Order: sequence, then C-alpha cells, then structure tokens
Amino acid sequence: MKRVYLDNAATTQVREEVIEKMQEALRDTYGNPSSTHGFGRSAKTAIEQARKTVAKILNAQPSEIIFTSGGTEADNMILRSAVKDLGVQRIITSRIEHHAVLHTAEALTEEYGIELQCIPLDGEGNPDIEKLEAALKQDDKKKLVSLMHVNNEIGNILDIDKVGQLCREHGALFHSDTVQSIGHFHWDVQKAPVDFLAAAAHKFHGPKGIGFAYIRKNSGIQPLILGGSQERGYRAGTEAFHNIVGLEAAMVAAYESLEEERVYVAELKRYFIEGLKKALPEVHFNGLSGTADRGTYTLVNVCLPFDEQKALMLLFHLDLKGIACSKGSACQSGSNQGSHVLNEILTEEHLKRPSIRFSFSKYNTKEDLDHVIATLKEFAED
Repeated sequence: MKRVYLDNAATTQVREEVIEKMQEALRDTYGNPSSTHGFGRSAKTAIEQARKTVAKILNAQPSEIIFTSGGTEADNMILRSAVKDLGVQRIITSRIEHHAVLHTAEALTEEYGIELQCIPLDGEGNPDIEKLEAALKQDDKKKLVSLMHVNNEIGNILDIDKVGQLCREHGALFHSDTVQSIGHFHWDVQKAPVDFLAAAAHKFHGPKGIGFAYIRKNSGIQPLILGGSQERGYRAGTEAFHNIVGLEAAMVAAYESLEEERVYVAELKRYFIEGLKKALPEVHFNGLSGTADRGTYTLVNVCLPFDEQKALMLLFHLDLKGIACSKGSACQSGSNQGSHVLNEILTEEHLKRPSIRFSFSKYNTKEDLDHVIATLKEFAED
C-alpha cells in the first residue's frame, strides 16, 4: 500500500544528516556539559557552538538563545515571566493562537489577576490591526502582545513588522510563537521588532523534545525551571546535548536549502490546490491557506463537500489508504471539541462539513498528491 505523509505541520521527518549528527553525539560526546573534566567540556563546547549557530542564522546574540524542550515550554516561560517578573498587567492575543499561548494566558488570569484581551478577527482569520492599535492605546497598563507569525491550522501569515512597530510605539512587549515559521522563513531579529520568539526543531526536520526561546537582551526575563545554572541560569536541568546538536544540524540544513525547498514545496501546494478544485469543485479553503502570497507555502486547510455522515468516516478512510493528515492541529486531534481556530472563523454551513489540514515537505511528491486527490474523489463518489 502506498503511504503518504501530509501532516508536516504536526511534525516532520528527521533529515538523515541530523540523525547522523545525533548518533555521533550519543556515541562519542556523552559527558555532562556541566562537568569540568574533558568529557564535560567537549559537550559544553558543542552546545555553545550550536547556540552561536542558531544566533547567527537569526542575527541574534548567542546570549539571547535559550534551549528548551520545545515551543510549548518557550511560550510558557516567556508569558509567565512577563507577568511574574516584568510586571505585565494585560496580555493581548487572539482566539486562534496555539493553546500553549491561550491556555497559559488563561491560567495567568487566574493566578495573577491579569487581564486577557482577545482582539477580533476578520473573516479570513487575520487579527484586526486597527482594534489592536486601539487596545494598545486603551490605557497605561503594562501590556504584552502575543500573536503567532504563521497560524498552525490555516497558515495565515501575520505582518510581524506592523504589529511589532505598533507595540514599540505604545510601549508594549511583543511575543510571537514562530513554531511554524522558524526553518521555513528568513528571520533577522535585529530588524524585526520582536522581544520574544518560540521555536521547535521537529517542525523543520529536527528531533522532537528540543526547541528554543529567543529572548531579547536585557529583557528581565527570569527562569521558569529552577535548580542548576544551565542555559546561563535561564533553564535548570542537564541539557539534552544530542537533541541540541540535532537542532543545530536541522537548522543549518533548513536555511542552506531554504530557497530551493520553498520553491519545490510551494509548487506542490499549487498542484494540490488545482487538483482538488478539479476533483471536488465545491471545495473551500479555510483562512488564507488556499492563497500563494498571503498564506504559508507549507499547508492547506480544506473544507470538503461531504455531509456529516460521510465526514465521520473520512479520516478513517484516508488512514486505511495510507494517508496521514490532520483534522486539526496535532495537539488537539484527539479532542471531540473540534478546532478552536475553525470554530472562530468558519460559517455555520462550513462548520457542518469536514475540514482537513494537509501539510507538505521536501519529502513529498506530486505522485503522493495524485494518490490523495484520487482517494478523496473516490470517497466522494462512493
């Protein structure tokens, strides 16, 4: 049976060169990075080299890169410290953020009594920039804006520069979850008006369980996890050395081949959209995922013209045909509540139909997409 993996927004296949680098680290550099002997110093040196590599790619300073277990921890660390240590009294966000942001912000309202303000969205799922500006002007309370760069479900791309500039004009901090962005788009944090970013290696063909927070120098952020003095005191605990060097290798490979792979994957997306439109003329693309210039090139989120009875069997049928995709984000795919993102932006008519996210990578082919399109057409006609 042909197997097709189109759930790359959930996680990606690890590159071979990354696996080799991690195997070498596990085999040869097994000292504790905090140890002062040669074995430990070798591991510590490699970690600091990885930090410099990541910083160079983002045009950051090495001291501004803190390795974490992934994007969720980075988001938690930044939002919690912003309230606890930086005096933030109001978090401004949207209802279609990742739950690592939304649930953390909601918890902070309970724990610290801060205000949580969600700005309205337009019909395509974009934050209303005028309403954001009004919220920033509302009063003199210390504010943090948290808006993701690339939405993990509908692929909308935020105008980072515009939002960041508004934040600076009104003295607000700006955090962006860039888990779907780092490794797929170029970044220059010296030019981008952001204070904090979150990233995860497994979204750009690296290992799971490792990511990083970008924290602008002299921000005042304090550690979330206490214990040792690892990560320059920001994050206690023995570093996952093999994962860190895996992240470094994945990030280097991603940016060395970014333009070539972007062109290839964007063509896959275009081909898939055109094929779906021909096979299922009533298909609807959610958010801006069906666009080439305003949505990310890495995914489409499609509302399919099937009734509720057929919708119940769709993912099961695709899985039987060897096709991996997602009903919502991977973090909530086991939930019966549906996608909180789609619930915010879709009409009642479209919410009655099944929506599926297909996300692409360099390892996919047009033959893969032909198989998916043919399977969906067959399912519709059955």
